[in-house]
Amino acid sequence: MKIQMKKISKTIWTVALTLIVILAPSCSEYLDVVPDNVIKLENVYNTMDDAYDALAKMYSYIPRDYDTHETSWNLGDEFIGRIDASMQNGSGNLRGERIMRGLQSTSYPILNAWSSSGTGNTGGAKPLYEAIRNCNVFLEYIKPTRNMTEVEKADWCAQVKVLKAYYNFLLIRQYGPIIIYPTFATADDMGTDLFRYRDKVEDCFRHVIDLLKEAIPDLPPNRPNTDLGMIDQVIAKAIKARVLLYYASPFYSGNREFYEDFVDPRDNQPFFPVFDTPAETKAKWEEALVAVNDAITSAEAELKGLYTFPSNSRDFYLRDRGFAAINDECRQRMQTLYDLRFIVPEPWNNELVWGMSNINIYNQGELAHSTNIRLSAASDIAEGDKNRNNFSWQWMGATYRMTERYYSKNGLPITEDLTYNYIGRHDAYTTPGAEEDEYAEIAGLLQPGFTTINLYANRELRFYAHMAFTGGWYRSHFEVINVSMMNGGSGGYEPNINANDFYCTGIGLQKLVHPESRSSNWQRQVKFPYPIIRMADLYLMKAEILNEIKDVPDGDVWREINKVRTRAGIPDVETVWSNPLLARTLNKHTTKAGMRDIILQERSIELAFEGHRFWDMQRHKRAHLEFASAVRGWNYRGSSFATFFELGIVQTRRFTIRDYLWPISLTELNTNGNLVQNPEW
Repeated sequence: MKIQMKKISKTIWTVALTLIVILAPSCSEYLDVVPDNVIKLENVYNTMDDAYDALAKMYSYIPRDYDTHETSWNLGDEFIGRIDASMQNGSGNLRGERIMRGLQSTSYPILNAWSSSGTGNTGGAKPLYEAIRNCNVFLEYIKPTRNMTEVEKADWCAQVKVLKAYYNFLLIRQYGPIIIYPTFATADDMGTDLFRYRDKVEDCFRHVIDLLKEAIPDLPPNRPNTDLGMIDQVIAKAIKARVLLYYASPFYSGNREFYEDFVDPRDNQPFFPVFDTPAETKAKWEEALVAVNDAITSAEAELKGLYTFPSNSRDFYLRDRGFAAINDECRQRMQTLYDLRFIVPEPWNNELVWGMSNINIYNQGELAHSTNIRLSAASDIAEGDKNRNNFSWQWMGATYRMTERYYSKNGLPITEDLTYNYIGRHDAYTTPGAEEDEYAEIAGLLQPGFTTINLYANRELRFYAHMAFTGGWYRSHFEVINVSMMNGGSGGYEPNINANDFYCTGIGLQKLVHPESRSSNWQRQVKFPYPIIRMADLYLMKAEILNEIKDVPDGDVWREINKVRTRAGIPDVETVWSNPLLARTLNKHTTKAGMRDIILQERSIELAFEGHRFWDMQRHKRAHLEFASAVRGWNYRGSSFATFFELGIVQTRRFTIRDYLWPISLTELNTNGNLVQNPEW
């Protein structure tokens, strides 16, 4: 299949201009003062090209979530990285994972987006207050720029307002109450204008929402192919929907349980809106519903929708063509599997609402290649890429919990499906041989005549499209690779090749790897914009919002989640949860609490490994319950069924209520005496 990567024009890909004000050290985060002896800012924005370079700079602050060591996607319980001492003990490595291990600190906060005082070997986050300050500079000094029309200026200013809103939102998500900077400071500002207090969470959200409302009318409905990734109305409306979803969620609305005593020193009132009444909370959900409906309507008007693989069985990879040719059921199964396999890595497909587009083709440490499988000596593929671990690290794997999170083939949690052998899920299961009629039922999902475990059988197709496990297939290197995570197997531990590069749980993932990426060179890695928002997310947002508004969930709620489930090839919610022969908790979908659980699990599957689960658990105040348990996995050193399938602890984890909010660094607290530290830090 021929893939052509579209990209943003000019310098959105790279940063061509460093603004004078960015050179200030972190200890002066609040000093937006330009000294008298430097170039005047109005001259920095003299021409349209100058302003375009500055616009590119505003985009450059979007977090590098595609980077294995800087990504916030590694928060939560989905990923597990290399476990050798150099990787686990190095403070600049696997930063999100270090937070989940309880290694966060106030001296050098990890993923420190507040001040960037911990960048380099510890922090690793983009300095978002620096980003906001420079957005304010842009909005002020683009006004007199020459050779630009007023429409162009309005468009560029609107883009920067959306980025400013987004950066504020990311800070709120991490820190709760933040400091609002509506404009940049000048040399005349004194005292509390420079060293400000934190603002209440309610005011912070309203500031973000107001910025988005102000910006959206000045944006075009869409962008040409040369400018994909630049903010348009579809993107801005989707961001607004996400912001309002968080605004209404329990962590940020009425959170008396956690933060009643976390108060603003100016009036001794809680920073969080801990006393929201049911009517106030419902009003927030209703505002979110208006926003998500607007976002979906605008996106669909621009032909956005759920992705499907745009071809037929002739475009499947060679082995998959054989599976598809068995019968019509197999052909349809393979079509759905390809629909699911290509959702994320197919560049700029119609499901992507907004993606990270400034990926450097030579970037080392990208999630795509740190998760990609090697072609080992055991591989039966005649390919020159064998053992080239330089470009397929095969060490960013999945936790055991992920193997249980996906549904059964009936679209139910495996603990809820009465027909699923949960008790015997670790027992041996030998698949039918390729020549047996029964193999048609699992063709393309499991290898023929292979002894694996029951856990890997009878699962939904997203499990087989996203995960990599012993007895399954991995679609990469233009091929369908037979996987065995056992010692010496294809995808397994090979100490003679690289003693440190292996999936330490014996479980991998393929969702973030384009199937046509190769190992022999960087240029052979297929690049794609990592998703920030896609259509499935919007549909599931709407399902959640409707469920929270309604007294009892109904067809309106189920319709939105069923859009995603239908594409995944599983039955509708109301069909399967009302079936007494299948559902253990019969009619769970008819209660608000039950449907909330169903929606959150659907999100954790559909959006798995895309950076959503941690924040979904955070905003529903479930993170300390979900993320405190140890990571488990198989014995990757085992070379036989008996020695490999031994479930044990791979890594301990520690996550408490304190960890919901990031600490503000001691450097910032010492610089600004008006700052209040987050609770328990």
